[in-house]
Amino acid sequence: MNKKVLVIAGSPRKGGNSDLLCEEVIRGAQASGNTAEKVYLQDLRIGPCRACYSCRGNGVCVQKDDEAELLEKMISADVIVLATPVYFYSMDSQMKAMIDRTLPRYTEIRSKEFIFIATAAAGEPAIERTIEALRGFTDCLPGARVRSVIYGAGVYQKGEVTGTKAAKEAFLAGQSI
Repeated sequence: MNKKVLVIAGSPRKGGNSDLLCEEVIRGAQASGNTAEKVYLQDLRIGPCRACYSCRGNGVCVQKDDEAELLEKMISADVIVLATPVYFYSMDSQMKAMIDRTLPRYTEIRSKEFIFIATAAAGEPAIERTIEALRGFTDCLPGARVRSVIYGAGVYQKGEVTGTKAAKEAFLAGQSI
C-alpha cells in the first residue's frame, strides 16, 4: 500500500544538512512507490501559541496564519518526518512553534508513523536532547510510532552530510516506508 509522507523541514537554511537528509528520505520513499511532500517551515507564517485555549472545544485557533493548513496535511499524512538542526541543544524555534500550535487538533494526528532527523556540529550525545523533545511531542499523540531516528552528527557546513552514514540511513528510512 502506498503511503502519504509529509516532510516538515524546520531549518531556516534551505539546502542545509537537515534539508539534505529530508531529500534522502523523500528519494527513498518515492523509490518505494510512496508519495512525498516537503514543507519548509521558514516559508510559512506560524506564530507562537498564545495559550489562550480558545481552541478548546472547537479545534480552531484564533490566529489566522499557515498552521491550520499544515495541520490538515499532518492529519491526512500516513508518515510525518520532523527535521531540525540542533540549536543550543534543542530543536529550532520554527519547529517548536509548529509543534506547540498543533494544540487545537493534536489528537487528530493519531496513529501516524514518524521519522526524526536532527543535525548538529557536535556528536550524537548533543543531539539526544533534541530527539527527546521530539519524542515528547509524539508521546502526546494517540497511537503515534517513531519508526526511525536519524542523527546527522558532526556536520556544520552546508552539504557536509552528503555521503555520510546519516544520508544512507535517511534513504533507507524512506525506502522502508
